[in-house]
Amino acid sequence: MERDESETRTLELPKSRQRVKDKRKTESDDERDENENMSESPQDRAQWKNGLDSLHLQKKAVVVLTRLPEYKISALRPPTPPQFYSEDESLSSSDSDMQWETEDDSSDLECSGQNNAQKNGKSTKTQAFPANSNNDNVPETPFMVSSALAHCSHETTTTRPNLPEEEVKVDMIVLARKRPMRWQRGKVVEMLTKENGRLKYKVSFQEKGWGLVSGHHIAFNKTPKLEQLYVGARVVVRCQENKFWFRPGVLVELPSRQNRLRFLVFMDDHTPAYVGLPLLHLVCRPLEDVLDDIPDSPHKCFMKQYLKDWPYPPLNKYRAGQSCHAELNGVQQRCEVQLVDGSLMQVVFQDNQHKEWIYRGSIRLQSMARYLEWKERGEPKDDSD
Repeated sequence: MERDESETRTLELPKSRQRVKDKRKTESDDERDENENMSESPQDRAQWKNGLDSLHLQKKAVVVLTRLPEYKISALRPPTPPQFYSEDESLSSSDSDMQWETEDDSSDLECSGQNNAQKNGKSTKTQAFPANSNNDNVPETPFMVSSALAHCSHETTTTRPNLPEEEVKVDMIVLARKRPMRWQRGKVVEMLTKENGRLKYKVSFQEKGWGLVSGHHIAFNKTPKLEQLYVGARVVVRCQENKFWFRPGVLVELPSRQNRLRFLVFMDDHTPAYVGLPLLHLVCRPLEDVLDDIPDSPHKCFMKQYLKDWPYPPLNKYRAGQSCHAELNGVQQRCEVQLVDGSLMQVVFQDNQHKEWIYRGSIRLQSMARYLEWKERGEPKDDSD
C-alpha cells in the first residue's frame, strides 16, 4: 500500500515540475512583452494605431443641401434692386434678345424693350432706325437690345413707399432752399399757417438770414433709410466742393452691381452724379408730382420721359477713346470719351479741353437727341399733355 502511494507521488512529481516550467515561461513572455511596450515611444504607438485605423476606416465628405423657405430667401435679398446687368452679362444671358452690331460705335444706342417688357419682366426686340431714310436728322445706326430685370415686380416701380411721414418740429435742424440751386442748413424757428391753409416754415440759416419756405423746400438733415428711397424720390445732395451747400435733384438709379452700389441723382440743372447714401437727404414734404418742383426746361421734359421709360431708359453705348458730339454752351461740339462709369461717361471737348461727366442717355448727346426726335415722330401724341 505504501509502495503504491510512493509510486503515485513519483509519477505526479514530473507533471508538477512541467507545470511550474510552463508557468515561468508564460510569466517571462509577458514580462518581456511588457518591457518591449515600455521601450516604445508614445509617437511609435500612435503611428502604429493610426496605421491600423487607416487600414480599416475610410472617411468620406458628405455635403447636405437644405432648401430654404421662401420667406427666408426674400429676407436675404438686398433691399434695392439691380437696375441693369453688366454688358457682359447681357450679351451672354439667355434672356437677352438678338444683338445688332454697329459700324459706327460713336452713335451706338442701347435700348431695352418697353410696353410688354415692363409687364412680364423680359426684354423684347426693339425696332431699329430705318436705314433707307432720306432725312439726315434720322440716325441710320441700329441700336442694341439689353435686359434689365429685377428680382420682384415692386423693385421696378417709381411709387413712393407707403410709410408714415416724419414730423417736422420747431427747433429742428433742416436743409432749406435759399436759392433754386442752393440749399443750406438751418433751424425751424416757427411754423405758420397761411390764409389758404398752406403750412409754411420759417427757417433761420446757419450762415446768415432767414427764409419762409414750404414743406417741399425743406429736407431732413439726417441720412435716409434704404426703404425710404425709390426711383423718382425728391432729394438734395451735398456739394463736394462746398460742404455747406446742397443741390436739389431726383433719384434715378438705386444701387446695383453695374453702378458699384451707388445712387444716381439728376440735379435740377441736368447735372448727373453718383453719390453714396451719406450724401443724400430726403425732402420732407415732396409734391405729388416731383417734376412740378423743377422749372420748365428741356431737363424737365427729359425727366418726364425718363420716368416714363423706367426701368428701360435708352442709353448710348460708348467706350473710352471714341468720339461723339455733345452740347456745350448751346452748341453741339466734338468731344472724346475718356472714361465710362456705369450710366455716366467723362468726355473732354476738343476745342477748349473742358471735362465733365455726362449721362449716356442725356439729351445733350447728338445721337440721343436724334433718337428721341425719331421716336417722337413714330409714337402717337398723348392728348393728356
